[in-house]
Amino acid sequence: VIREEDIPKLLDIGKEHIYVWEPKKGQLHENDAAIRVKDLVLGQGCYISEEIKEGKIDFFANTQGIVKINKDLLLKLNLLGEIIVSTIHNNTPVKKGEKIGATRVIPLIIDEKKILEAEKIIKEKIISVEEIKPKKAVLITTGNEVYKGRIKDAFLPVMKEKLEYYGSEIVKQIILPDNKEMITENILKAIEEDKVDMIICTGGMSVDPDDVTPSAIKDCNGEIVTYGAPVLPGAMFLLAYYKNIPILGVPSCAMYSKRTIFDLVLPRILADEKLSFEDIARFGNGGMCLNCEICSFPHCSFGK
Repeated sequence: VIREEDIPKLLDIGKEHIYVWEPKKGQLHENDAAIRVKDLVLGQGCYISEEIKEGKIDFFANTQGIVKINKDLLLKLNLLGEIIVSTIHNNTPVKKGEKIGATRVIPLIIDEKKILEAEKIIKEKIISVEEIKPKKAVLITTGNEVYKGRIKDAFLPVMKEKLEYYGSEIVKQIILPDNKEMITENILKAIEEDKVDMIICTGGMSVDPDDVTPSAIKDCNGEIVTYGAPVLPGAMFLLAYYKNIPILGVPSCAMYSKRTIFDLVLPRILADEKLSFEDIARFGNGGMCLNCEICSFPHCSFGK
């Protein structure tokens, strides 16, 4: 309802005319169209803003997890025109309540044929959030210098902090010398007896002859996904699976670099994603950490 006292306020914002729209068959108001787009693209682990304004709906994460974007379908939808869906990057870890995307219908009134076309080509949800689940890990730290007490281990506080951020924990640390048989034995023992969800091996990941951690992991006779990753810091990273239990060989850069390959892989493993060699290879595009003075990870280019 427009009243006489509203006129000066309308003139102040440059509105000298009032338009009245009467709906016609085959036309949709921007808000009604946005709701149909939302229903089309939004999957599990997401919720929407309470207010729909000017054809725009914001999307939020309903749980701590990993954002999954079907980039091919997202492109097809945005190529239709007059409808836009904007998201954060695929595989970004998010907290509950964090904004992950939005949709907006560009015109005030849109031809319903455009929405019907979208509904025809989009056969699966474009945006979802895979929940991160708390897990228990054993940390196996290797190196004669640590085992013999010549230096103090620096890995435990770093790994502990990173896992606790996601609600997970290190239930035990085992410090071992550079002995391949001992490392293999303790990896298998942790899996079979301690019943943990993942193994993290630190130290001995280089190519020096006495760095035997990679070969010890291989001797577990599990599935070696990769030894090496196109990520800096973190090129000497190893990922393997033994009976679907992930084994991570973490290079020494994780001790002193704020962000490494470990930060990219950890949340996806905690979301029960089994990573392939192709997944690791894809990190190459964006796999260079710029070591910014103020770290804004995961809302930066690293790993995207």
